[in-house]
Amino acid sequence: MSTSVVLPALGESVTEGTVTRWLKQVGDTVEVDEPLLEVSTDKVDTEIPSPVSGVLEAIFADEDETIEVGAQLAIVGDGSGATAAPAAPAAEPAAAPEAPAQEAAPAAAPAPAASGDATDVTLPELGESVTEGTVTRWLKQVGDTIEVDEPLLEISTDKVDTEVPSPVAGTVLELLAAEDDTVEIGAVLARIGSGAASAPAAPAAAPAAPAAAPAAEAPAPEAAPAAAAPAPAAAASGDATDVTLPELGESVTEGTVTRLLKQVGDTIEVDEALIEISTDKVDTEVPSPVAGTIIELLVGEDDTVEIGAVLARIGSGTPAAAPAAAPAAPAPAAAPAPAAAPAPAAAPAAPAPAAAPTPAAAPAPAAAPAAAAAPAPAAAPAPDAAPAAASTDASGKTYVTPLVRKIAAQNGVDLATVTGTGVGGRIRKEDVLAAAKAPAAAAPAAAPAAAPAAAAPATALETSPLRGTTQPMSRLRKVVASRAVESLNTTAQLTTIVEVDVTKLSQFRDQYKNDFLAKTGQKLSFLSFFSLAAVEALKAYPIINSTVDGDNIVYPDHENLSIAVDTPKGLYTPVLRDASSKSIAEIAAGIADLAARTRDSKLKPDDLAGGTFTITNTGSRGALFDTPLVFLPQSAILGTGIVYKRPGVTKVDGIDAIGVRSYVYLALSYDHRTIDGADAARYLSAVKNRLEEANFTANLGM
Repeated sequence: MSTSVVLPALGESVTEGTVTRWLKQVGDTVEVDEPLLEVSTDKVDTEIPSPVSGVLEAIFADEDETIEVGAQLAIVGDGSGATAAPAAPAAEPAAAPEAPAQEAAPAAAPAPAASGDATDVTLPELGESVTEGTVTRWLKQVGDTIEVDEPLLEISTDKVDTEVPSPVAGTVLELLAAEDDTVEIGAVLARIGSGAASAPAAPAAAPAAPAAAPAAEAPAPEAAPAAAAPAPAAAASGDATDVTLPELGESVTEGTVTRLLKQVGDTIEVDEALIEISTDKVDTEVPSPVAGTIIELLVGEDDTVEIGAVLARIGSGTPAAAPAAAPAAPAPAAAPAPAAAPAPAAAPAAPAPAAAPTPAAAPAPAAAPAAAAAPAPAAAPAPDAAPAAASTDASGKTYVTPLVRKIAAQNGVDLATVTGTGVGGRIRKEDVLAAAKAPAAAAPAAAPAAAPAAAAPATALETSPLRGTTQPMSRLRKVVASRAVESLNTTAQLTTIVEVDVTKLSQFRDQYKNDFLAKTGQKLSFLSFFSLAAVEALKAYPIINSTVDGDNIVYPDHENLSIAVDTPKGLYTPVLRDASSKSIAEIAAGIADLAARTRDSKLKPDDLAGGTFTITNTGSRGALFDTPLVFLPQSAILGTGIVYKRPGVTKVDGIDAIGVRSYVYLALSYDHRTIDGADAARYLSAVKNRLEEANFTANLGM
């Protein structure tokens, strides 16, 4: 029996697709839901899975060929080869086969949408002045199940990067925006249905079965349900829930999809992360609003979409890929046929990697049945071994999706060393992420062996996988670059630096740090003292805390401290509000909380808004000092260097003496349009005196 593979619906406005690569060739074996080929459209690049298990008997579309939705791509048969030839002309020779052929066409029709109601996922409002967002990454694909509030996609705007959750549980039926697309607030991003339907592949397989029915006899009825299993990946028959880009801040209008955490056909739980979204303010995840299956992803990675735009659709149905494995088992059961026995028997030999490709393995089947005649029923599990050989392309290499390759490159993982756990031994993103963590776990084991090599430099650096590559800028990097240039072109920036003797402060810190940690749960860092001294001085010298509004200077009645936080994605400046009214314990806790939420992508848009003055601790990376850049609309930023020891002159009983002292450099960059050098010097002197006095007992807040 042979089953036609057609191009399924790939989106509401998608009418055709281009074959970019065949992952299987004629004669290759293929499992249910194993990718056959890659197809590219103007909205998305995706893989077309096989609806049944069997052998690829015919290919009707060449690479780089553009074909319409519903067109026949290939034929997958049971491996006998008898049906491969008649498969194409089946519509001409006889009227009987023609009827099933006509049925196959309408079978593909249900793919564009679910038969029941679907829920649109729109781009939600992300702030008062945000009008659009960019889809950075789809976390779900068409056919994936998704839960309520589970992230569907990532959106980036000029204010925040966030995730758009699914409002309902279901299956993603359709994705209406591609990654890097910019969509407006309220635009439909995706549609989510109940996901209970079987998609085009199932009906298509059913008509194909009658054509082979005269020869297939009993196996034919079993093959039909097997083919029906993978269908939900394409569409759902029930309701679908749209996942939209939510509001991400007052002035955020769009976001960029940086990564899709789910693909079409994946199941997802309520509040499970669907995609990562990047804006110029924050990187965040969009959770799924419902539990279900991803039916469709409407945006691709790096797409920019607007607030409210639909990112994906989630249906409630459970993917049928799992049940498909059970019906597929009868196919190997046909292997005992006398003529076909050698071919299936070669598949069980696949567990031995070297023996799998060798034709010489053919005689082995004869010996195997002889030695294990009784365990014959146990041959049913044998198909589990077949996928190991089935996941290779024509060149014999294990196929890896572009997303997995990208994740591997980002984490410096050599895919040749990764063992895939997916269908047919395919390497999934989970395998890559696990491999990325493995070296860290294995490091302690390697330590004893490395111990004898005393000559090895302790500061040896690993070669970055980025070396020799060209990578696109992230959404955050683009925004930072644009604003940095804008600030330099708008302001007249200058930096003034002072050296502060923090020997007494260091002694004060050593005296209280253990009690401070025990009572507050926070480490007593130098940054907390620097921050308190900085915001206290702002109250005395408000020009440093001011902003320029046209021809006016605005003096805020509060000191909101922006804290520069370094993350793998880039630099963020979350805001510690009313910092001048806080104790050192409150400042330490606030900084720790903001830093943790920044690195975990848990910041809200409001966490990044409203700062009046910034502090950046470049000393945390060992720098003596730098000349930090002022970002509009602020007028000043304070850079704190590393606290270091060196010989210094001090007074002992009124006499100059040289001793070991602790010092730090404080560098204040400011807008010379409104702040003069004398203003900066007076401000820095106030901060310097406060730190050198080291009288912070009343400010500890323990």
